[in-house]
Amino acid sequence: MKKIIVIIMMVLGVFTSSFGADNSLKDIQKKGKMIVGLDATFAPMGFRDEAGNIVGFDIDLANEVAKRLGVTAEFKPCEWDGILFDLKGKKIDMVWNGMTITEAREKQALFSEPYFEDGQMIFSRKENKIDKVAELEGKVVGLQLGSSADVAVAKNPISQKTKEIKKYATNVEALMDLEAGRLDAVVVDAVNGKYYNSKKNALAYSTESLTTEYYGVAFRKSDKAFRNEVQKALDEMKKDGTYNKIVSKWFGE
Repeated sequence: MKKIIVIIMMVLGVFTSSFGADNSLKDIQKKGKMIVGLDATFAPMGFRDEAGNIVGFDIDLANEVAKRLGVTAEFKPCEWDGILFDLKGKKIDMVWNGMTITEAREKQALFSEPYFEDGQMIFSRKENKIDKVAELEGKVVGLQLGSSADVAVAKNPISQKTKEIKKYATNVEALMDLEAGRLDAVVVDAVNGKYYNSKKNALAYSTESLTTEYYGVAFRKSDKAFRNEVQKALDEMKKDGTYNKIVSKWFGE
């Protein structure tokens, strides 16, 4: 009788182990592609160029990782406010689009290690450079309505000391007004501001940030094997110089 019970327990153990196995990496390799979810308007991380092709820093990273995994990367634009639901619903395999790692998001998804540091920075004209947050006192400051910059400025005591805070529909509009002299400064996500400035080099940016944010690649909680393989590829890219080449392509030296 004891032998029968032991055998039954062993069979159940094998069944449970098989049922709960993490086949995420094998599934990706089997279908030959990884579907990357993104908001295709977030330059320079992932956006459409003039020809309508999805390009960007994260796009290059994802393509290189896919190559090292022996698969291809397929990019699927999603609504940003619902992108983690698309991930959970298996409409996409990962989110790779400048997603800031937060406690709230870590409850919903499994993240890679941070691969990029960002933050809300102050951009100003070179002849009147603003380098510190305190220097915004008495200044006319622009930012995008409802953005991380909007939240960061509102939480900072300096918001009570500015001359005026002007809110725009887009960061580009704010930065154009800065160039035109209608603003003293713009608080914007560093990657957005630096990419905008890389085309004209007309602006200066602060050494002090209002916030520090870290980007990570998001996966389903259960997809540890897939996540670990992507992390391994990213680590290899940093060691062999591939990561730095992609950084230089999009952000300069």
